[in-house]
Amino acid sequence: MPESESGRSPVPAVHPEWTTHGVGPWPGGPDAWPDDPRLDPVLLREGDTRNVVDRFRYWSMEAIVADLDSTRHPFHVAIENWQHDLNIGSIVRSANAFGAEAVHIIGRRRWNKRGAMVTDRYQHVTHHPDVESFLEWSSREHLPLLAIDNVEGSVPIERFELPARCVFLFGQEGPGLSAEALAAADATLEISQFGSTRSINASAAAAVVMHSWIVRHARIA
Repeated sequence: MPESESGRSPVPAVHPEWTTHGVGPWPGGPDAWPDDPRLDPVLLREGDTRNVVDRFRYWSMEAIVADLDSTRHPFHVAIENWQHDLNIGSIVRSANAFGAEAVHIIGRRRWNKRGAMVTDRYQHVTHHPDVESFLEWSSREHLPLLAIDNVEGSVPIERFELPARCVFLFGQEGPGLSAEALAAADATLEISQFGSTRSINASAAAAVVMHSWIVRHARIA
């Protein structure tokens, strides 16, 4: 995505949503439908109750994806999936919310989509059968690999200069990242914590990390 003169990618201004439960059929019937190829006739006729922001109401899924593709941020999110981690769906949902370029599932192809709340339809999700194939991809793309895990030697993310183009790599709830993934990372980062718990939920950690990227690189209008 092109950067502004300040070096930060522009993002839309934050604004309240008018609707939370969707909208009904377009008022006035088919004769009143707007002449806009992005709009879906079925949604215009029956209403739109999808989990989308107001500006995408009545748009077809293909039109929404095309619009998002024009504004996605240049960071990727990767998740190791060896034990069918239930957090993956929530991570995909957060990746969609923060405009990630793509989400990469490493290991098992199947993952629990319930937490994604259908956002996987609008977010590019790619599968890699193992860490080795994922590393081959990231190397071809010349993307720095930033592992997120609170292991010995981790650098607080608050002190790290996050690059604009990168991949954030997350492990599973409990065991964290595999030794192979940690060894391949260009840096290992952790989120500073101040309470008694050893770690925070994996999906919560992913959301914090993605927002840290937004704070550093996105220009809020």
